[in-house]
Amino acid sequence: MNIALIGYGKMGRLIEQAAVGRDHNIVSRIDIEGNENGQLLTKDNLRGANVAIDFTTPEAVVKNIDRVTALGINMVVGTTGWMSQLGRIRGLVEERGVGFVYGSNFSIGVNLFFRLMESAAAQISSYSEYDPWIHEIHHRAKLDAPSGTAIKLKQILEKSYRGKEFVPASNRAGAVPGTHTVGFDSDADTLTFTHTARSRQGFAAGAVYAAEWIQGRKGFYEFPDIFAS
Repeated sequence: MNIALIGYGKMGRLIEQAAVGRDHNIVSRIDIEGNENGQLLTKDNLRGANVAIDFTTPEAVVKNIDRVTALGINMVVGTTGWMSQLGRIRGLVEERGVGFVYGSNFSIGVNLFFRLMESAAAQISSYSEYDPWIHEIHHRAKLDAPSGTAIKLKQILEKSYRGKEFVPASNRAGAVPGTHTVGFDSDADTLTFTHTARSRQGFAAGAVYAAEWIQGRKGFYEFPDIFAS
């Protein structure tokens, strides 16, 4: 498979290592600098790419999606902070007949964590004495807060606790790859569930797995969808 990398920072380099380790080719590396408006995402620069993987910034990603899907190239998007435009992006993908996978977190462990939280919230919500909460912490360079993963956890809780809204607490400090905790607190005790990422390598491996899955497919998918196929 031929992959174009959009965003060539720490994550882009890890994705390259993971992709090459699985015998894929990197045909294009486009960093954020100089591509502020997606101007480098041209037919010539992306020639030969089967899938483009975007790990950039919330400010850049929507323009990148517009440019890449217009060229008929499938995409994997790990950038977060653009969910307010989800409907518009879905429309572009469906109109242009490409394949698209997005995710708040491409760690396989986190997606198992989502499933566990769906089950836990469904059961614990029957006990009114327990109040749920969400906390996440990431490295100082992460721009969006709360994280996309925390927003997904919020949606999971709100599905079980109908009529209630939860606001995740966020911290940005140091070099933490990402830690998410969901708690259920009562006067008697506290239940906590935590996922801790030890490195970004798990995210990179998941992004490559998503690229392999979306190659040759059409449609709009969230990363957890590919585990159900």
